Amino acid sequence: MIANKVALITGASRGIGNAIALQMASEGYAVAAMGTSDENTVEENLKEIIEKGNPFIYIKGDISSSNDRKNAVKKVMDTFRRIDVLINNAGVAPRVRLDILETTEESFDYVLNINLKGTFFMTQLVSKAMILEMETIKDINPKIINISSVSAYTSSPQRGEYCISKAGIGMVTKLFADRLAEYGICVYEIRPGIIHTDMTAPVREKYDKLITDGLTPFKRWGYPEDIANAVSVLCSGKLNFSTGEVINVDGGFHLRRL
Repeated sequence: MIANKVALITGASRGIGNAIALQMASEGYAVAAMGTSDENTVEENLKEIIEKGNPFIYIKGDISSSNDRKNAVKKVMDTFRRIDVLINNAGVAPRVRLDILETTEESFDYVLNINLKGTFFMTQLVSKAMILEMETIKDINPKIINISSVSAYTSSPQRGEYCISKAGIGMVTKLFADRLAEYGICVYEIRPGIIHTDMTAPVREKYDKLITDGLTPFKRWGYPEDIANAVSVLCSGKLNFSTGEVINVDGGFHLRRL
């Protein structure tokens, strides 16, 4: 078993997940980055993480697949013998934005199988590993962090399946926070707002105008590093008497001002 704390991060090959992986590596964590891309196609994204000099593995896998989830957790435990932090970041938007009167079952299943079902069962699997490792590793203090969205409570009828999946993550957070409290495992949810990533690229012009017009009190885009900093705070141990908390990283969008 290595001395480093270990972070397993899903959806870590790009965007928010990649920024989180870099932040964790910067803080001395061994990083297990899971993503659906072939490793050779995301080498540039992973390079900076590896250069931090801490243990690192990349795991190709899809969290909607039971076998991929099991293989990922097995690889982390075989390699590092511990998981200190699980960061459920993997998520997708609908391939095509459709009004909810036109949304297809195929699109609904695609989004929820990854965003909600995959997150739930990855959390279940890692929770069991964390409970077991607490019996053998002294002073380990595992944490689970779910990356949700302001879409958990904000209606977007052109991508209803995405909103439903993120609302579900809120309940996943509550359920596991409740269930794992007896073991001292903290579970948190981070709700990003409008974040400058590949996912928001197709609507960048729209959000540029909305932000300029005052949609958010802070008149700027959020960046993946903003989410990574919030993860860092939650992993610091300074909130160990809190669980089930929701951290809004949204430029003040949640204030719902008049």
